[in-house]
Amino acid sequence: MKKIHILFLSLMAVCMTSCYSHRVIGYLQEPTKHNKLPQYDSVAYEPYRIRVNDEIIYRLITMDQTIAKSLGANNNYAGGQYANSYRVYSDGTVDLPFLDPIKVQGLTEIEAQDTLKKAFREIIPDADVKVALYNKYFSVIGDANSSRYYIYKEKMNIFQALAMTGDVMNSGDRRHIRIIRPRDGGQEPEVLEFDIRTNTIIDSKYYYIYPNDVIYVARTKNSFFTVQNYSGFIGLITSSVALLTSVLNYVALLYK
Repeated sequence: MKKIHILFLSLMAVCMTSCYSHRVIGYLQEPTKHNKLPQYDSVAYEPYRIRVNDEIIYRLITMDQTIAKSLGANNNYAGGQYANSYRVYSDGTVDLPFLDPIKVQGLTEIEAQDTLKKAFREIIPDADVKVALYNKYFSVIGDANSSRYYIYKEKMNIFQALAMTGDVMNSGDRRHIRIIRPRDGGQEPEVLEFDIRTNTIIDSKYYYIYPNDVIYVARTKNSFFTVQNYSGFIGLITSSVALLTSVLNYVALLYK
Protein backbone atom coordinates (compact mmCIF):
# COMPACT_ATOMS: atom_id res chain seq x y z
CA MET A 1 0.00 0.00 0.00
CA LYS A 2 2.87 2.36 0.82
CA LYS A 3 4.41 1.75 -2.60
CA ILE A 4 1.10 2.55 -4.28
CA HIS A 5 0.85 5.86 -2.45
CA ILE A 6 4.41 6.71 -3.47
CA LEU A 7 3.56 5.85 -7.07
CA PHE A 8 0.49 8.08 -6.95
CA LEU A 9 2.44 11.01 -5.54
CA SER A 10 5.13 10.54 -8.19
CA LEU A 11 2.48 10.58 -10.91
CA MET A 12 1.07 13.81 -9.52
CA ALA A 13 4.51 15.41 -9.49
CA VAL A 14 5.20 14.39 -13.09
CA CYS A 15 1.87 15.73 -14.27
CA MET A 16 2.38 19.03 -12.49
CA THR A 17 5.68 19.54 -14.32
CA SER A 18 4.29 18.40 -17.67
CA CYS A 19 1.91 21.25 -18.42
CA TYR A 20 2.67 24.01 -20.90
CA SER A 21 3.09 27.09 -18.73
CA HIS A 22 3.56 30.76 -19.62
CA ARG A 23 7.22 30.36 -18.79
CA VAL A 24 7.51 27.71 -21.54
CA ILE A 25 5.35 29.20 -24.31
CA GLY A 26 4.75 32.85 -23.34
CA TYR A 27 6.02 35.73 -25.46
CA LEU A 28 7.70 39.00 -24.46
CA GLN A 29 8.84 37.72 -21.08
CA GLU A 30 11.22 39.75 -18.97
CA PRO A 31 14.31 37.95 -17.68
CA THR A 32 14.26 36.91 -14.04
CA LYS A 33 16.53 34.86 -11.81
CA HIS A 34 14.18 31.92 -12.35
CA ASN A 35 13.84 32.39 -16.09
CA LYS A 36 17.22 33.09 -17.66
CA LEU A 37 16.30 34.32 -21.12
CA PRO A 38 18.85 35.58 -23.65
CA GLN A 39 19.23 39.31 -24.17
CA TYR A 40 19.45 40.62 -27.74
CA ASP A 41 20.80 43.97 -28.86
CA SER A 42 18.69 46.38 -30.88
CA VAL A 43 19.80 46.99 -34.45
CA ALA A 44 18.62 49.45 -37.08
CA TYR A 45 16.17 48.08 -39.67
CA GLU A 46 17.70 47.42 -43.08
CA PRO A 47 15.33 47.42 -46.08
CA TYR A 48 15.40 44.40 -48.36
CA ARG A 49 17.82 44.60 -51.28
CA ILE A 50 17.05 42.90 -54.57
CA ARG A 51 18.91 39.66 -55.22
CA VAL A 52 19.65 37.46 -58.22
CA ASN A 53 16.57 35.39 -59.24
CA ASP A 54 14.17 37.84 -57.61
CA GLU A 55 11.32 39.04 -59.78
CA ILE A 56 10.28 42.65 -59.95
CA ILE A 57 7.05 44.18 -61.14
CA TYR A 58 7.20 47.62 -62.70
CA ARG A 59 4.37 49.85 -63.82
CA LEU A 60 5.17 52.38 -66.53
CA ILE A 61 2.79 55.33 -66.66
CA THR A 62 2.74 57.55 -69.77
CA MET A 63 0.29 59.28 -72.05
CA ASP A 64 2.47 58.76 -75.11
CA GLN A 65 0.25 56.88 -77.57
CA THR A 66 3.23 55.89 -79.73
CA ILE A 67 4.67 53.96 -76.81
CA ALA A 68 1.24 52.45 -76.20
CA LYS A 69 1.09 51.06 -79.74
CA SER A 70 4.71 49.85 -79.58
CA LEU A 71 4.09 47.88 -76.41
CA GLY A 72 1.04 46.21 -77.93
CA ALA A 73 -2.08 44.69 -76.43
CA ASN A 74 -0.22 41.91 -74.63
CA ASN A 75 1.14 44.38 -72.09
CA ASN A 76 -2.28 45.12 -70.56
CA TYR A 77 -2.32 48.76 -71.50
CA ALA A 78 -5.02 50.67 -69.61
CA GLY A 79 -5.07 54.44 -69.40
CA GLY A 80 -1.38 54.72 -70.15
CA GLN A 81 -0.31 52.13 -67.53
CA TYR A 82 1.62 48.89 -68.03
CA ALA A 83 2.37 46.13 -65.54
CA ASN A 84 5.11 43.55 -66.19
CA SER A 85 7.31 41.26 -64.11
CA TYR A 86 10.93 40.45 -64.84
CA ARG A 87 13.53 38.15 -63.32
CA VAL A 88 16.89 39.42 -62.10
CA TYR A 89 19.60 37.57 -64.04
CA SER A 90 22.84 36.18 -62.65
CA ASP A 91 24.66 39.39 -63.58
CA GLY A 92 22.19 41.39 -61.48
CA THR A 93 20.37 43.00 -64.40
CA VAL A 94 16.83 43.00 -65.78
CA ASP A 95 15.77 43.39 -69.41
CA LEU A 96 12.96 45.89 -69.96
CA PRO A 97 11.35 47.10 -73.18
CA PHE A 98 13.19 49.99 -74.91
CA LEU A 99 16.06 49.89 -72.43
CA ASP A 100 19.47 48.29 -72.24
CA PRO A 101 19.91 45.80 -69.35
CA ILE A 102 19.77 47.70 -66.06
CA LYS A 103 21.46 46.50 -62.90
CA VAL A 104 19.08 46.34 -59.93
CA GLN A 105 20.87 43.79 -57.75
CA GLY A 106 21.65 45.29 -54.36
CA LEU A 107 19.05 48.06 -54.69
CA THR A 108 16.02 48.59 -52.49
CA GLU A 109 12.61 48.84 -54.16
CA ILE A 110 12.71 52.63 -53.92
CA GLU A 111 16.23 52.79 -55.37
CA ALA A 112 15.26 50.44 -58.21
CA GLN A 113 12.20 52.59 -58.88
CA ASP A 114 14.29 55.75 -59.14
CA THR A 115 16.80 53.99 -61.40
CA LEU A 116 14.14 52.77 -63.82
CA LYS A 117 12.34 56.11 -63.84
CA LYS A 118 15.56 57.91 -64.76
CA ALA A 119 16.27 55.43 -67.57
CA PHE A 120 12.75 55.62 -69.03
CA ARG A 121 12.66 59.42 -68.94
CA GLU A 122 15.59 59.52 -71.34
CA ILE A 123 13.21 58.23 -74.04
CA ILE A 124 9.76 59.05 -72.58
CA PRO A 125 9.77 62.52 -71.00
CA ASP A 126 6.53 62.08 -69.03
CA ALA A 127 7.34 58.54 -67.85
CA ASP A 128 6.57 57.61 -64.27
CA VAL A 129 7.52 54.21 -62.87
CA LYS A 130 6.36 52.18 -59.87
CA VAL A 131 8.41 49.16 -58.80
CA ALA A 132 7.62 46.33 -56.40
CA LEU A 133 9.07 42.93 -55.62
CA TYR A 134 6.95 40.13 -57.05
CA ASN A 135 8.31 37.23 -54.94
CA LYS A 136 7.47 38.87 -51.62
CA TYR A 137 6.91 35.64 -49.71
CA PHE A 138 8.20 33.81 -46.66
CA SER A 139 7.72 30.15 -45.74
CA VAL A 140 7.04 28.37 -42.47
CA ILE A 141 7.82 24.72 -41.73
CA GLY A 142 7.77 22.57 -38.60
CA ASP A 143 5.42 22.86 -35.63
CA ALA A 144 3.26 25.61 -37.12
CA ASN A 145 0.83 25.82 -40.00
CA SER A 146 3.43 25.10 -42.68
CA SER A 147 2.89 27.03 -45.88
CA ARG A 148 4.09 30.00 -47.93
CA TYR A 149 2.76 33.43 -46.95
CA TYR A 150 2.75 36.84 -48.60
CA ILE A 151 4.55 39.75 -46.96
CA TYR A 152 1.78 42.31 -47.08
CA LYS A 153 3.58 45.25 -45.44
CA GLU A 154 6.95 46.86 -44.95
CA LYS A 155 8.77 45.83 -41.77
CA MET A 156 6.77 42.68 -41.10
CA ASN A 157 8.00 41.20 -37.81
CA ILE A 158 8.28 37.63 -36.55
CA PHE A 159 5.11 37.85 -34.45
CA GLN A 160 3.01 39.08 -37.38
CA ALA A 161 4.47 36.34 -39.56
CA LEU A 162 3.67 33.59 -37.05
CA ALA A 163 0.20 35.06 -36.47
CA MET A 164 -0.54 34.40 -40.15
CA THR A 165 0.13 30.70 -39.47
CA GLY A 166 -2.15 30.61 -36.43
CA ASP A 167 0.82 30.79 -34.03
CA VAL A 168 3.38 28.17 -33.06
CA MET A 169 1.92 24.96 -31.68
CA ASN A 170 2.38 24.38 -27.96
CA SER A 171 4.76 21.55 -28.82
CA GLY A 172 6.95 23.93 -30.85
CA ASP A 173 10.35 24.77 -29.40
CA ARG A 174 10.21 28.53 -28.85
CA ARG A 175 13.73 28.53 -27.45
CA HIS A 176 15.28 27.58 -30.78
CA ILE A 177 13.31 29.22 -33.60
CA ARG A 178 15.37 29.32 -36.79
CA ILE A 179 15.22 31.59 -39.82
CA ILE A 180 16.97 30.36 -42.95
CA ARG A 181 17.81 33.44 -44.99
CA PRO A 182 19.31 33.25 -48.53
CA ARG A 183 22.38 35.31 -49.30
CA ASP A 184 23.48 36.73 -52.62
CA GLY A 185 26.54 35.81 -54.61
CA GLY A 186 26.19 32.04 -54.31
CA GLN A 187 26.91 32.09 -50.57
CA GLU A 188 25.46 29.54 -48.16
CA PRO A 189 22.17 30.66 -46.58
CA GLU A 190 22.39 32.38 -43.22
CA VAL A 191 20.79 30.51 -40.31
CA LEU A 192 19.55 32.71 -37.47
CA GLU A 193 18.59 30.91 -34.25
CA PHE A 194 16.89 32.70 -31.37
CA ASP A 195 14.59 32.41 -28.35
CA ILE A 196 11.31 34.10 -29.26
CA ARG A 197 10.10 34.24 -25.64
CA THR A 198 12.34 37.12 -24.57
CA ASN A 199 11.09 40.70 -24.76
CA THR A 200 14.42 41.84 -26.22
CA ILE A 201 13.53 40.11 -29.49
CA ILE A 202 11.87 43.42 -30.48
CA ASP A 203 14.09 45.44 -32.83
CA SER A 204 16.81 42.80 -32.71
CA LYS A 205 18.34 41.27 -35.85
CA TYR A 206 15.84 38.42 -35.50
CA TYR A 207 12.74 40.63 -35.40
CA TYR A 208 11.99 41.43 -39.05
CA ILE A 209 11.02 39.01 -41.81
CA TYR A 210 12.37 39.41 -45.34
CA PRO A 211 11.33 37.92 -48.71
CA ASN A 212 12.45 34.30 -49.23
CA ASP A 213 12.94 33.69 -45.49
CA VAL A 214 12.13 30.18 -44.22
CA ILE A 215 11.01 30.01 -40.58
CA TYR A 216 11.63 26.61 -39.01
CA VAL A 217 9.93 25.64 -35.74
CA ALA A 218 11.31 22.43 -34.27
CA ARG A 219 9.31 20.16 -31.96
CA THR A 220 10.37 20.02 -28.32
CA LYS A 221 11.90 16.72 -27.27
CA ASN A 222 9.50 16.14 -24.36
CA SER A 223 6.34 17.25 -26.19
CA PHE A 224 4.99 13.69 -26.35
CA PHE A 225 4.75 13.55 -22.55
CA THR A 226 3.47 17.09 -22.02
CA VAL A 227 -0.15 17.94 -21.34
CA GLN A 228 -1.49 20.49 -23.83
CA ASN A 229 -3.47 22.51 -21.27
CA TYR A 230 -4.83 22.39 -17.74
CA SER A 231 -8.10 20.87 -18.89
CA GLY A 232 -6.11 17.94 -20.18
CA PHE A 233 -4.15 17.93 -16.95
CA ILE A 234 -7.34 17.72 -14.85
CA GLY A 235 -8.65 14.94 -17.07
CA LEU A 236 -5.41 13.01 -16.67
CA ILE A 237 -5.47 13.40 -12.89
CA THR A 238 -9.12 12.36 -12.72
CA SER A 239 -8.56 9.22 -14.76
CA SER A 240 -5.41 8.42 -12.76
CA VAL A 241 -7.25 8.79 -9.46
CA ALA A 242 -10.06 6.57 -10.73
CA LEU A 243 -7.57 3.94 -11.84
CA LEU A 244 -5.68 4.10 -8.56
CA THR A 245 -8.91 3.82 -6.57
CA SER A 246 -9.88 0.72 -8.52
CA VAL A 247 -6.45 -0.81 -7.85
CA LEU A 248 -6.65 -0.03 -4.14
CA ASN A 249 -10.12 -1.54 -3.87
CA TYR A 250 -8.94 -4.66 -5.69
CA VAL A 251 -5.91 -5.00 -3.40
CA ALA A 252 -8.11 -4.47 -0.34
CA LEU A 253 -10.41 -7.29 -1.47
CA LEU A 254 -7.45 -9.64 -1.90
CA TYR A 255 -6.31 -9.10 1.68
CA LYS A 256 -9.72 -9.53 3.32
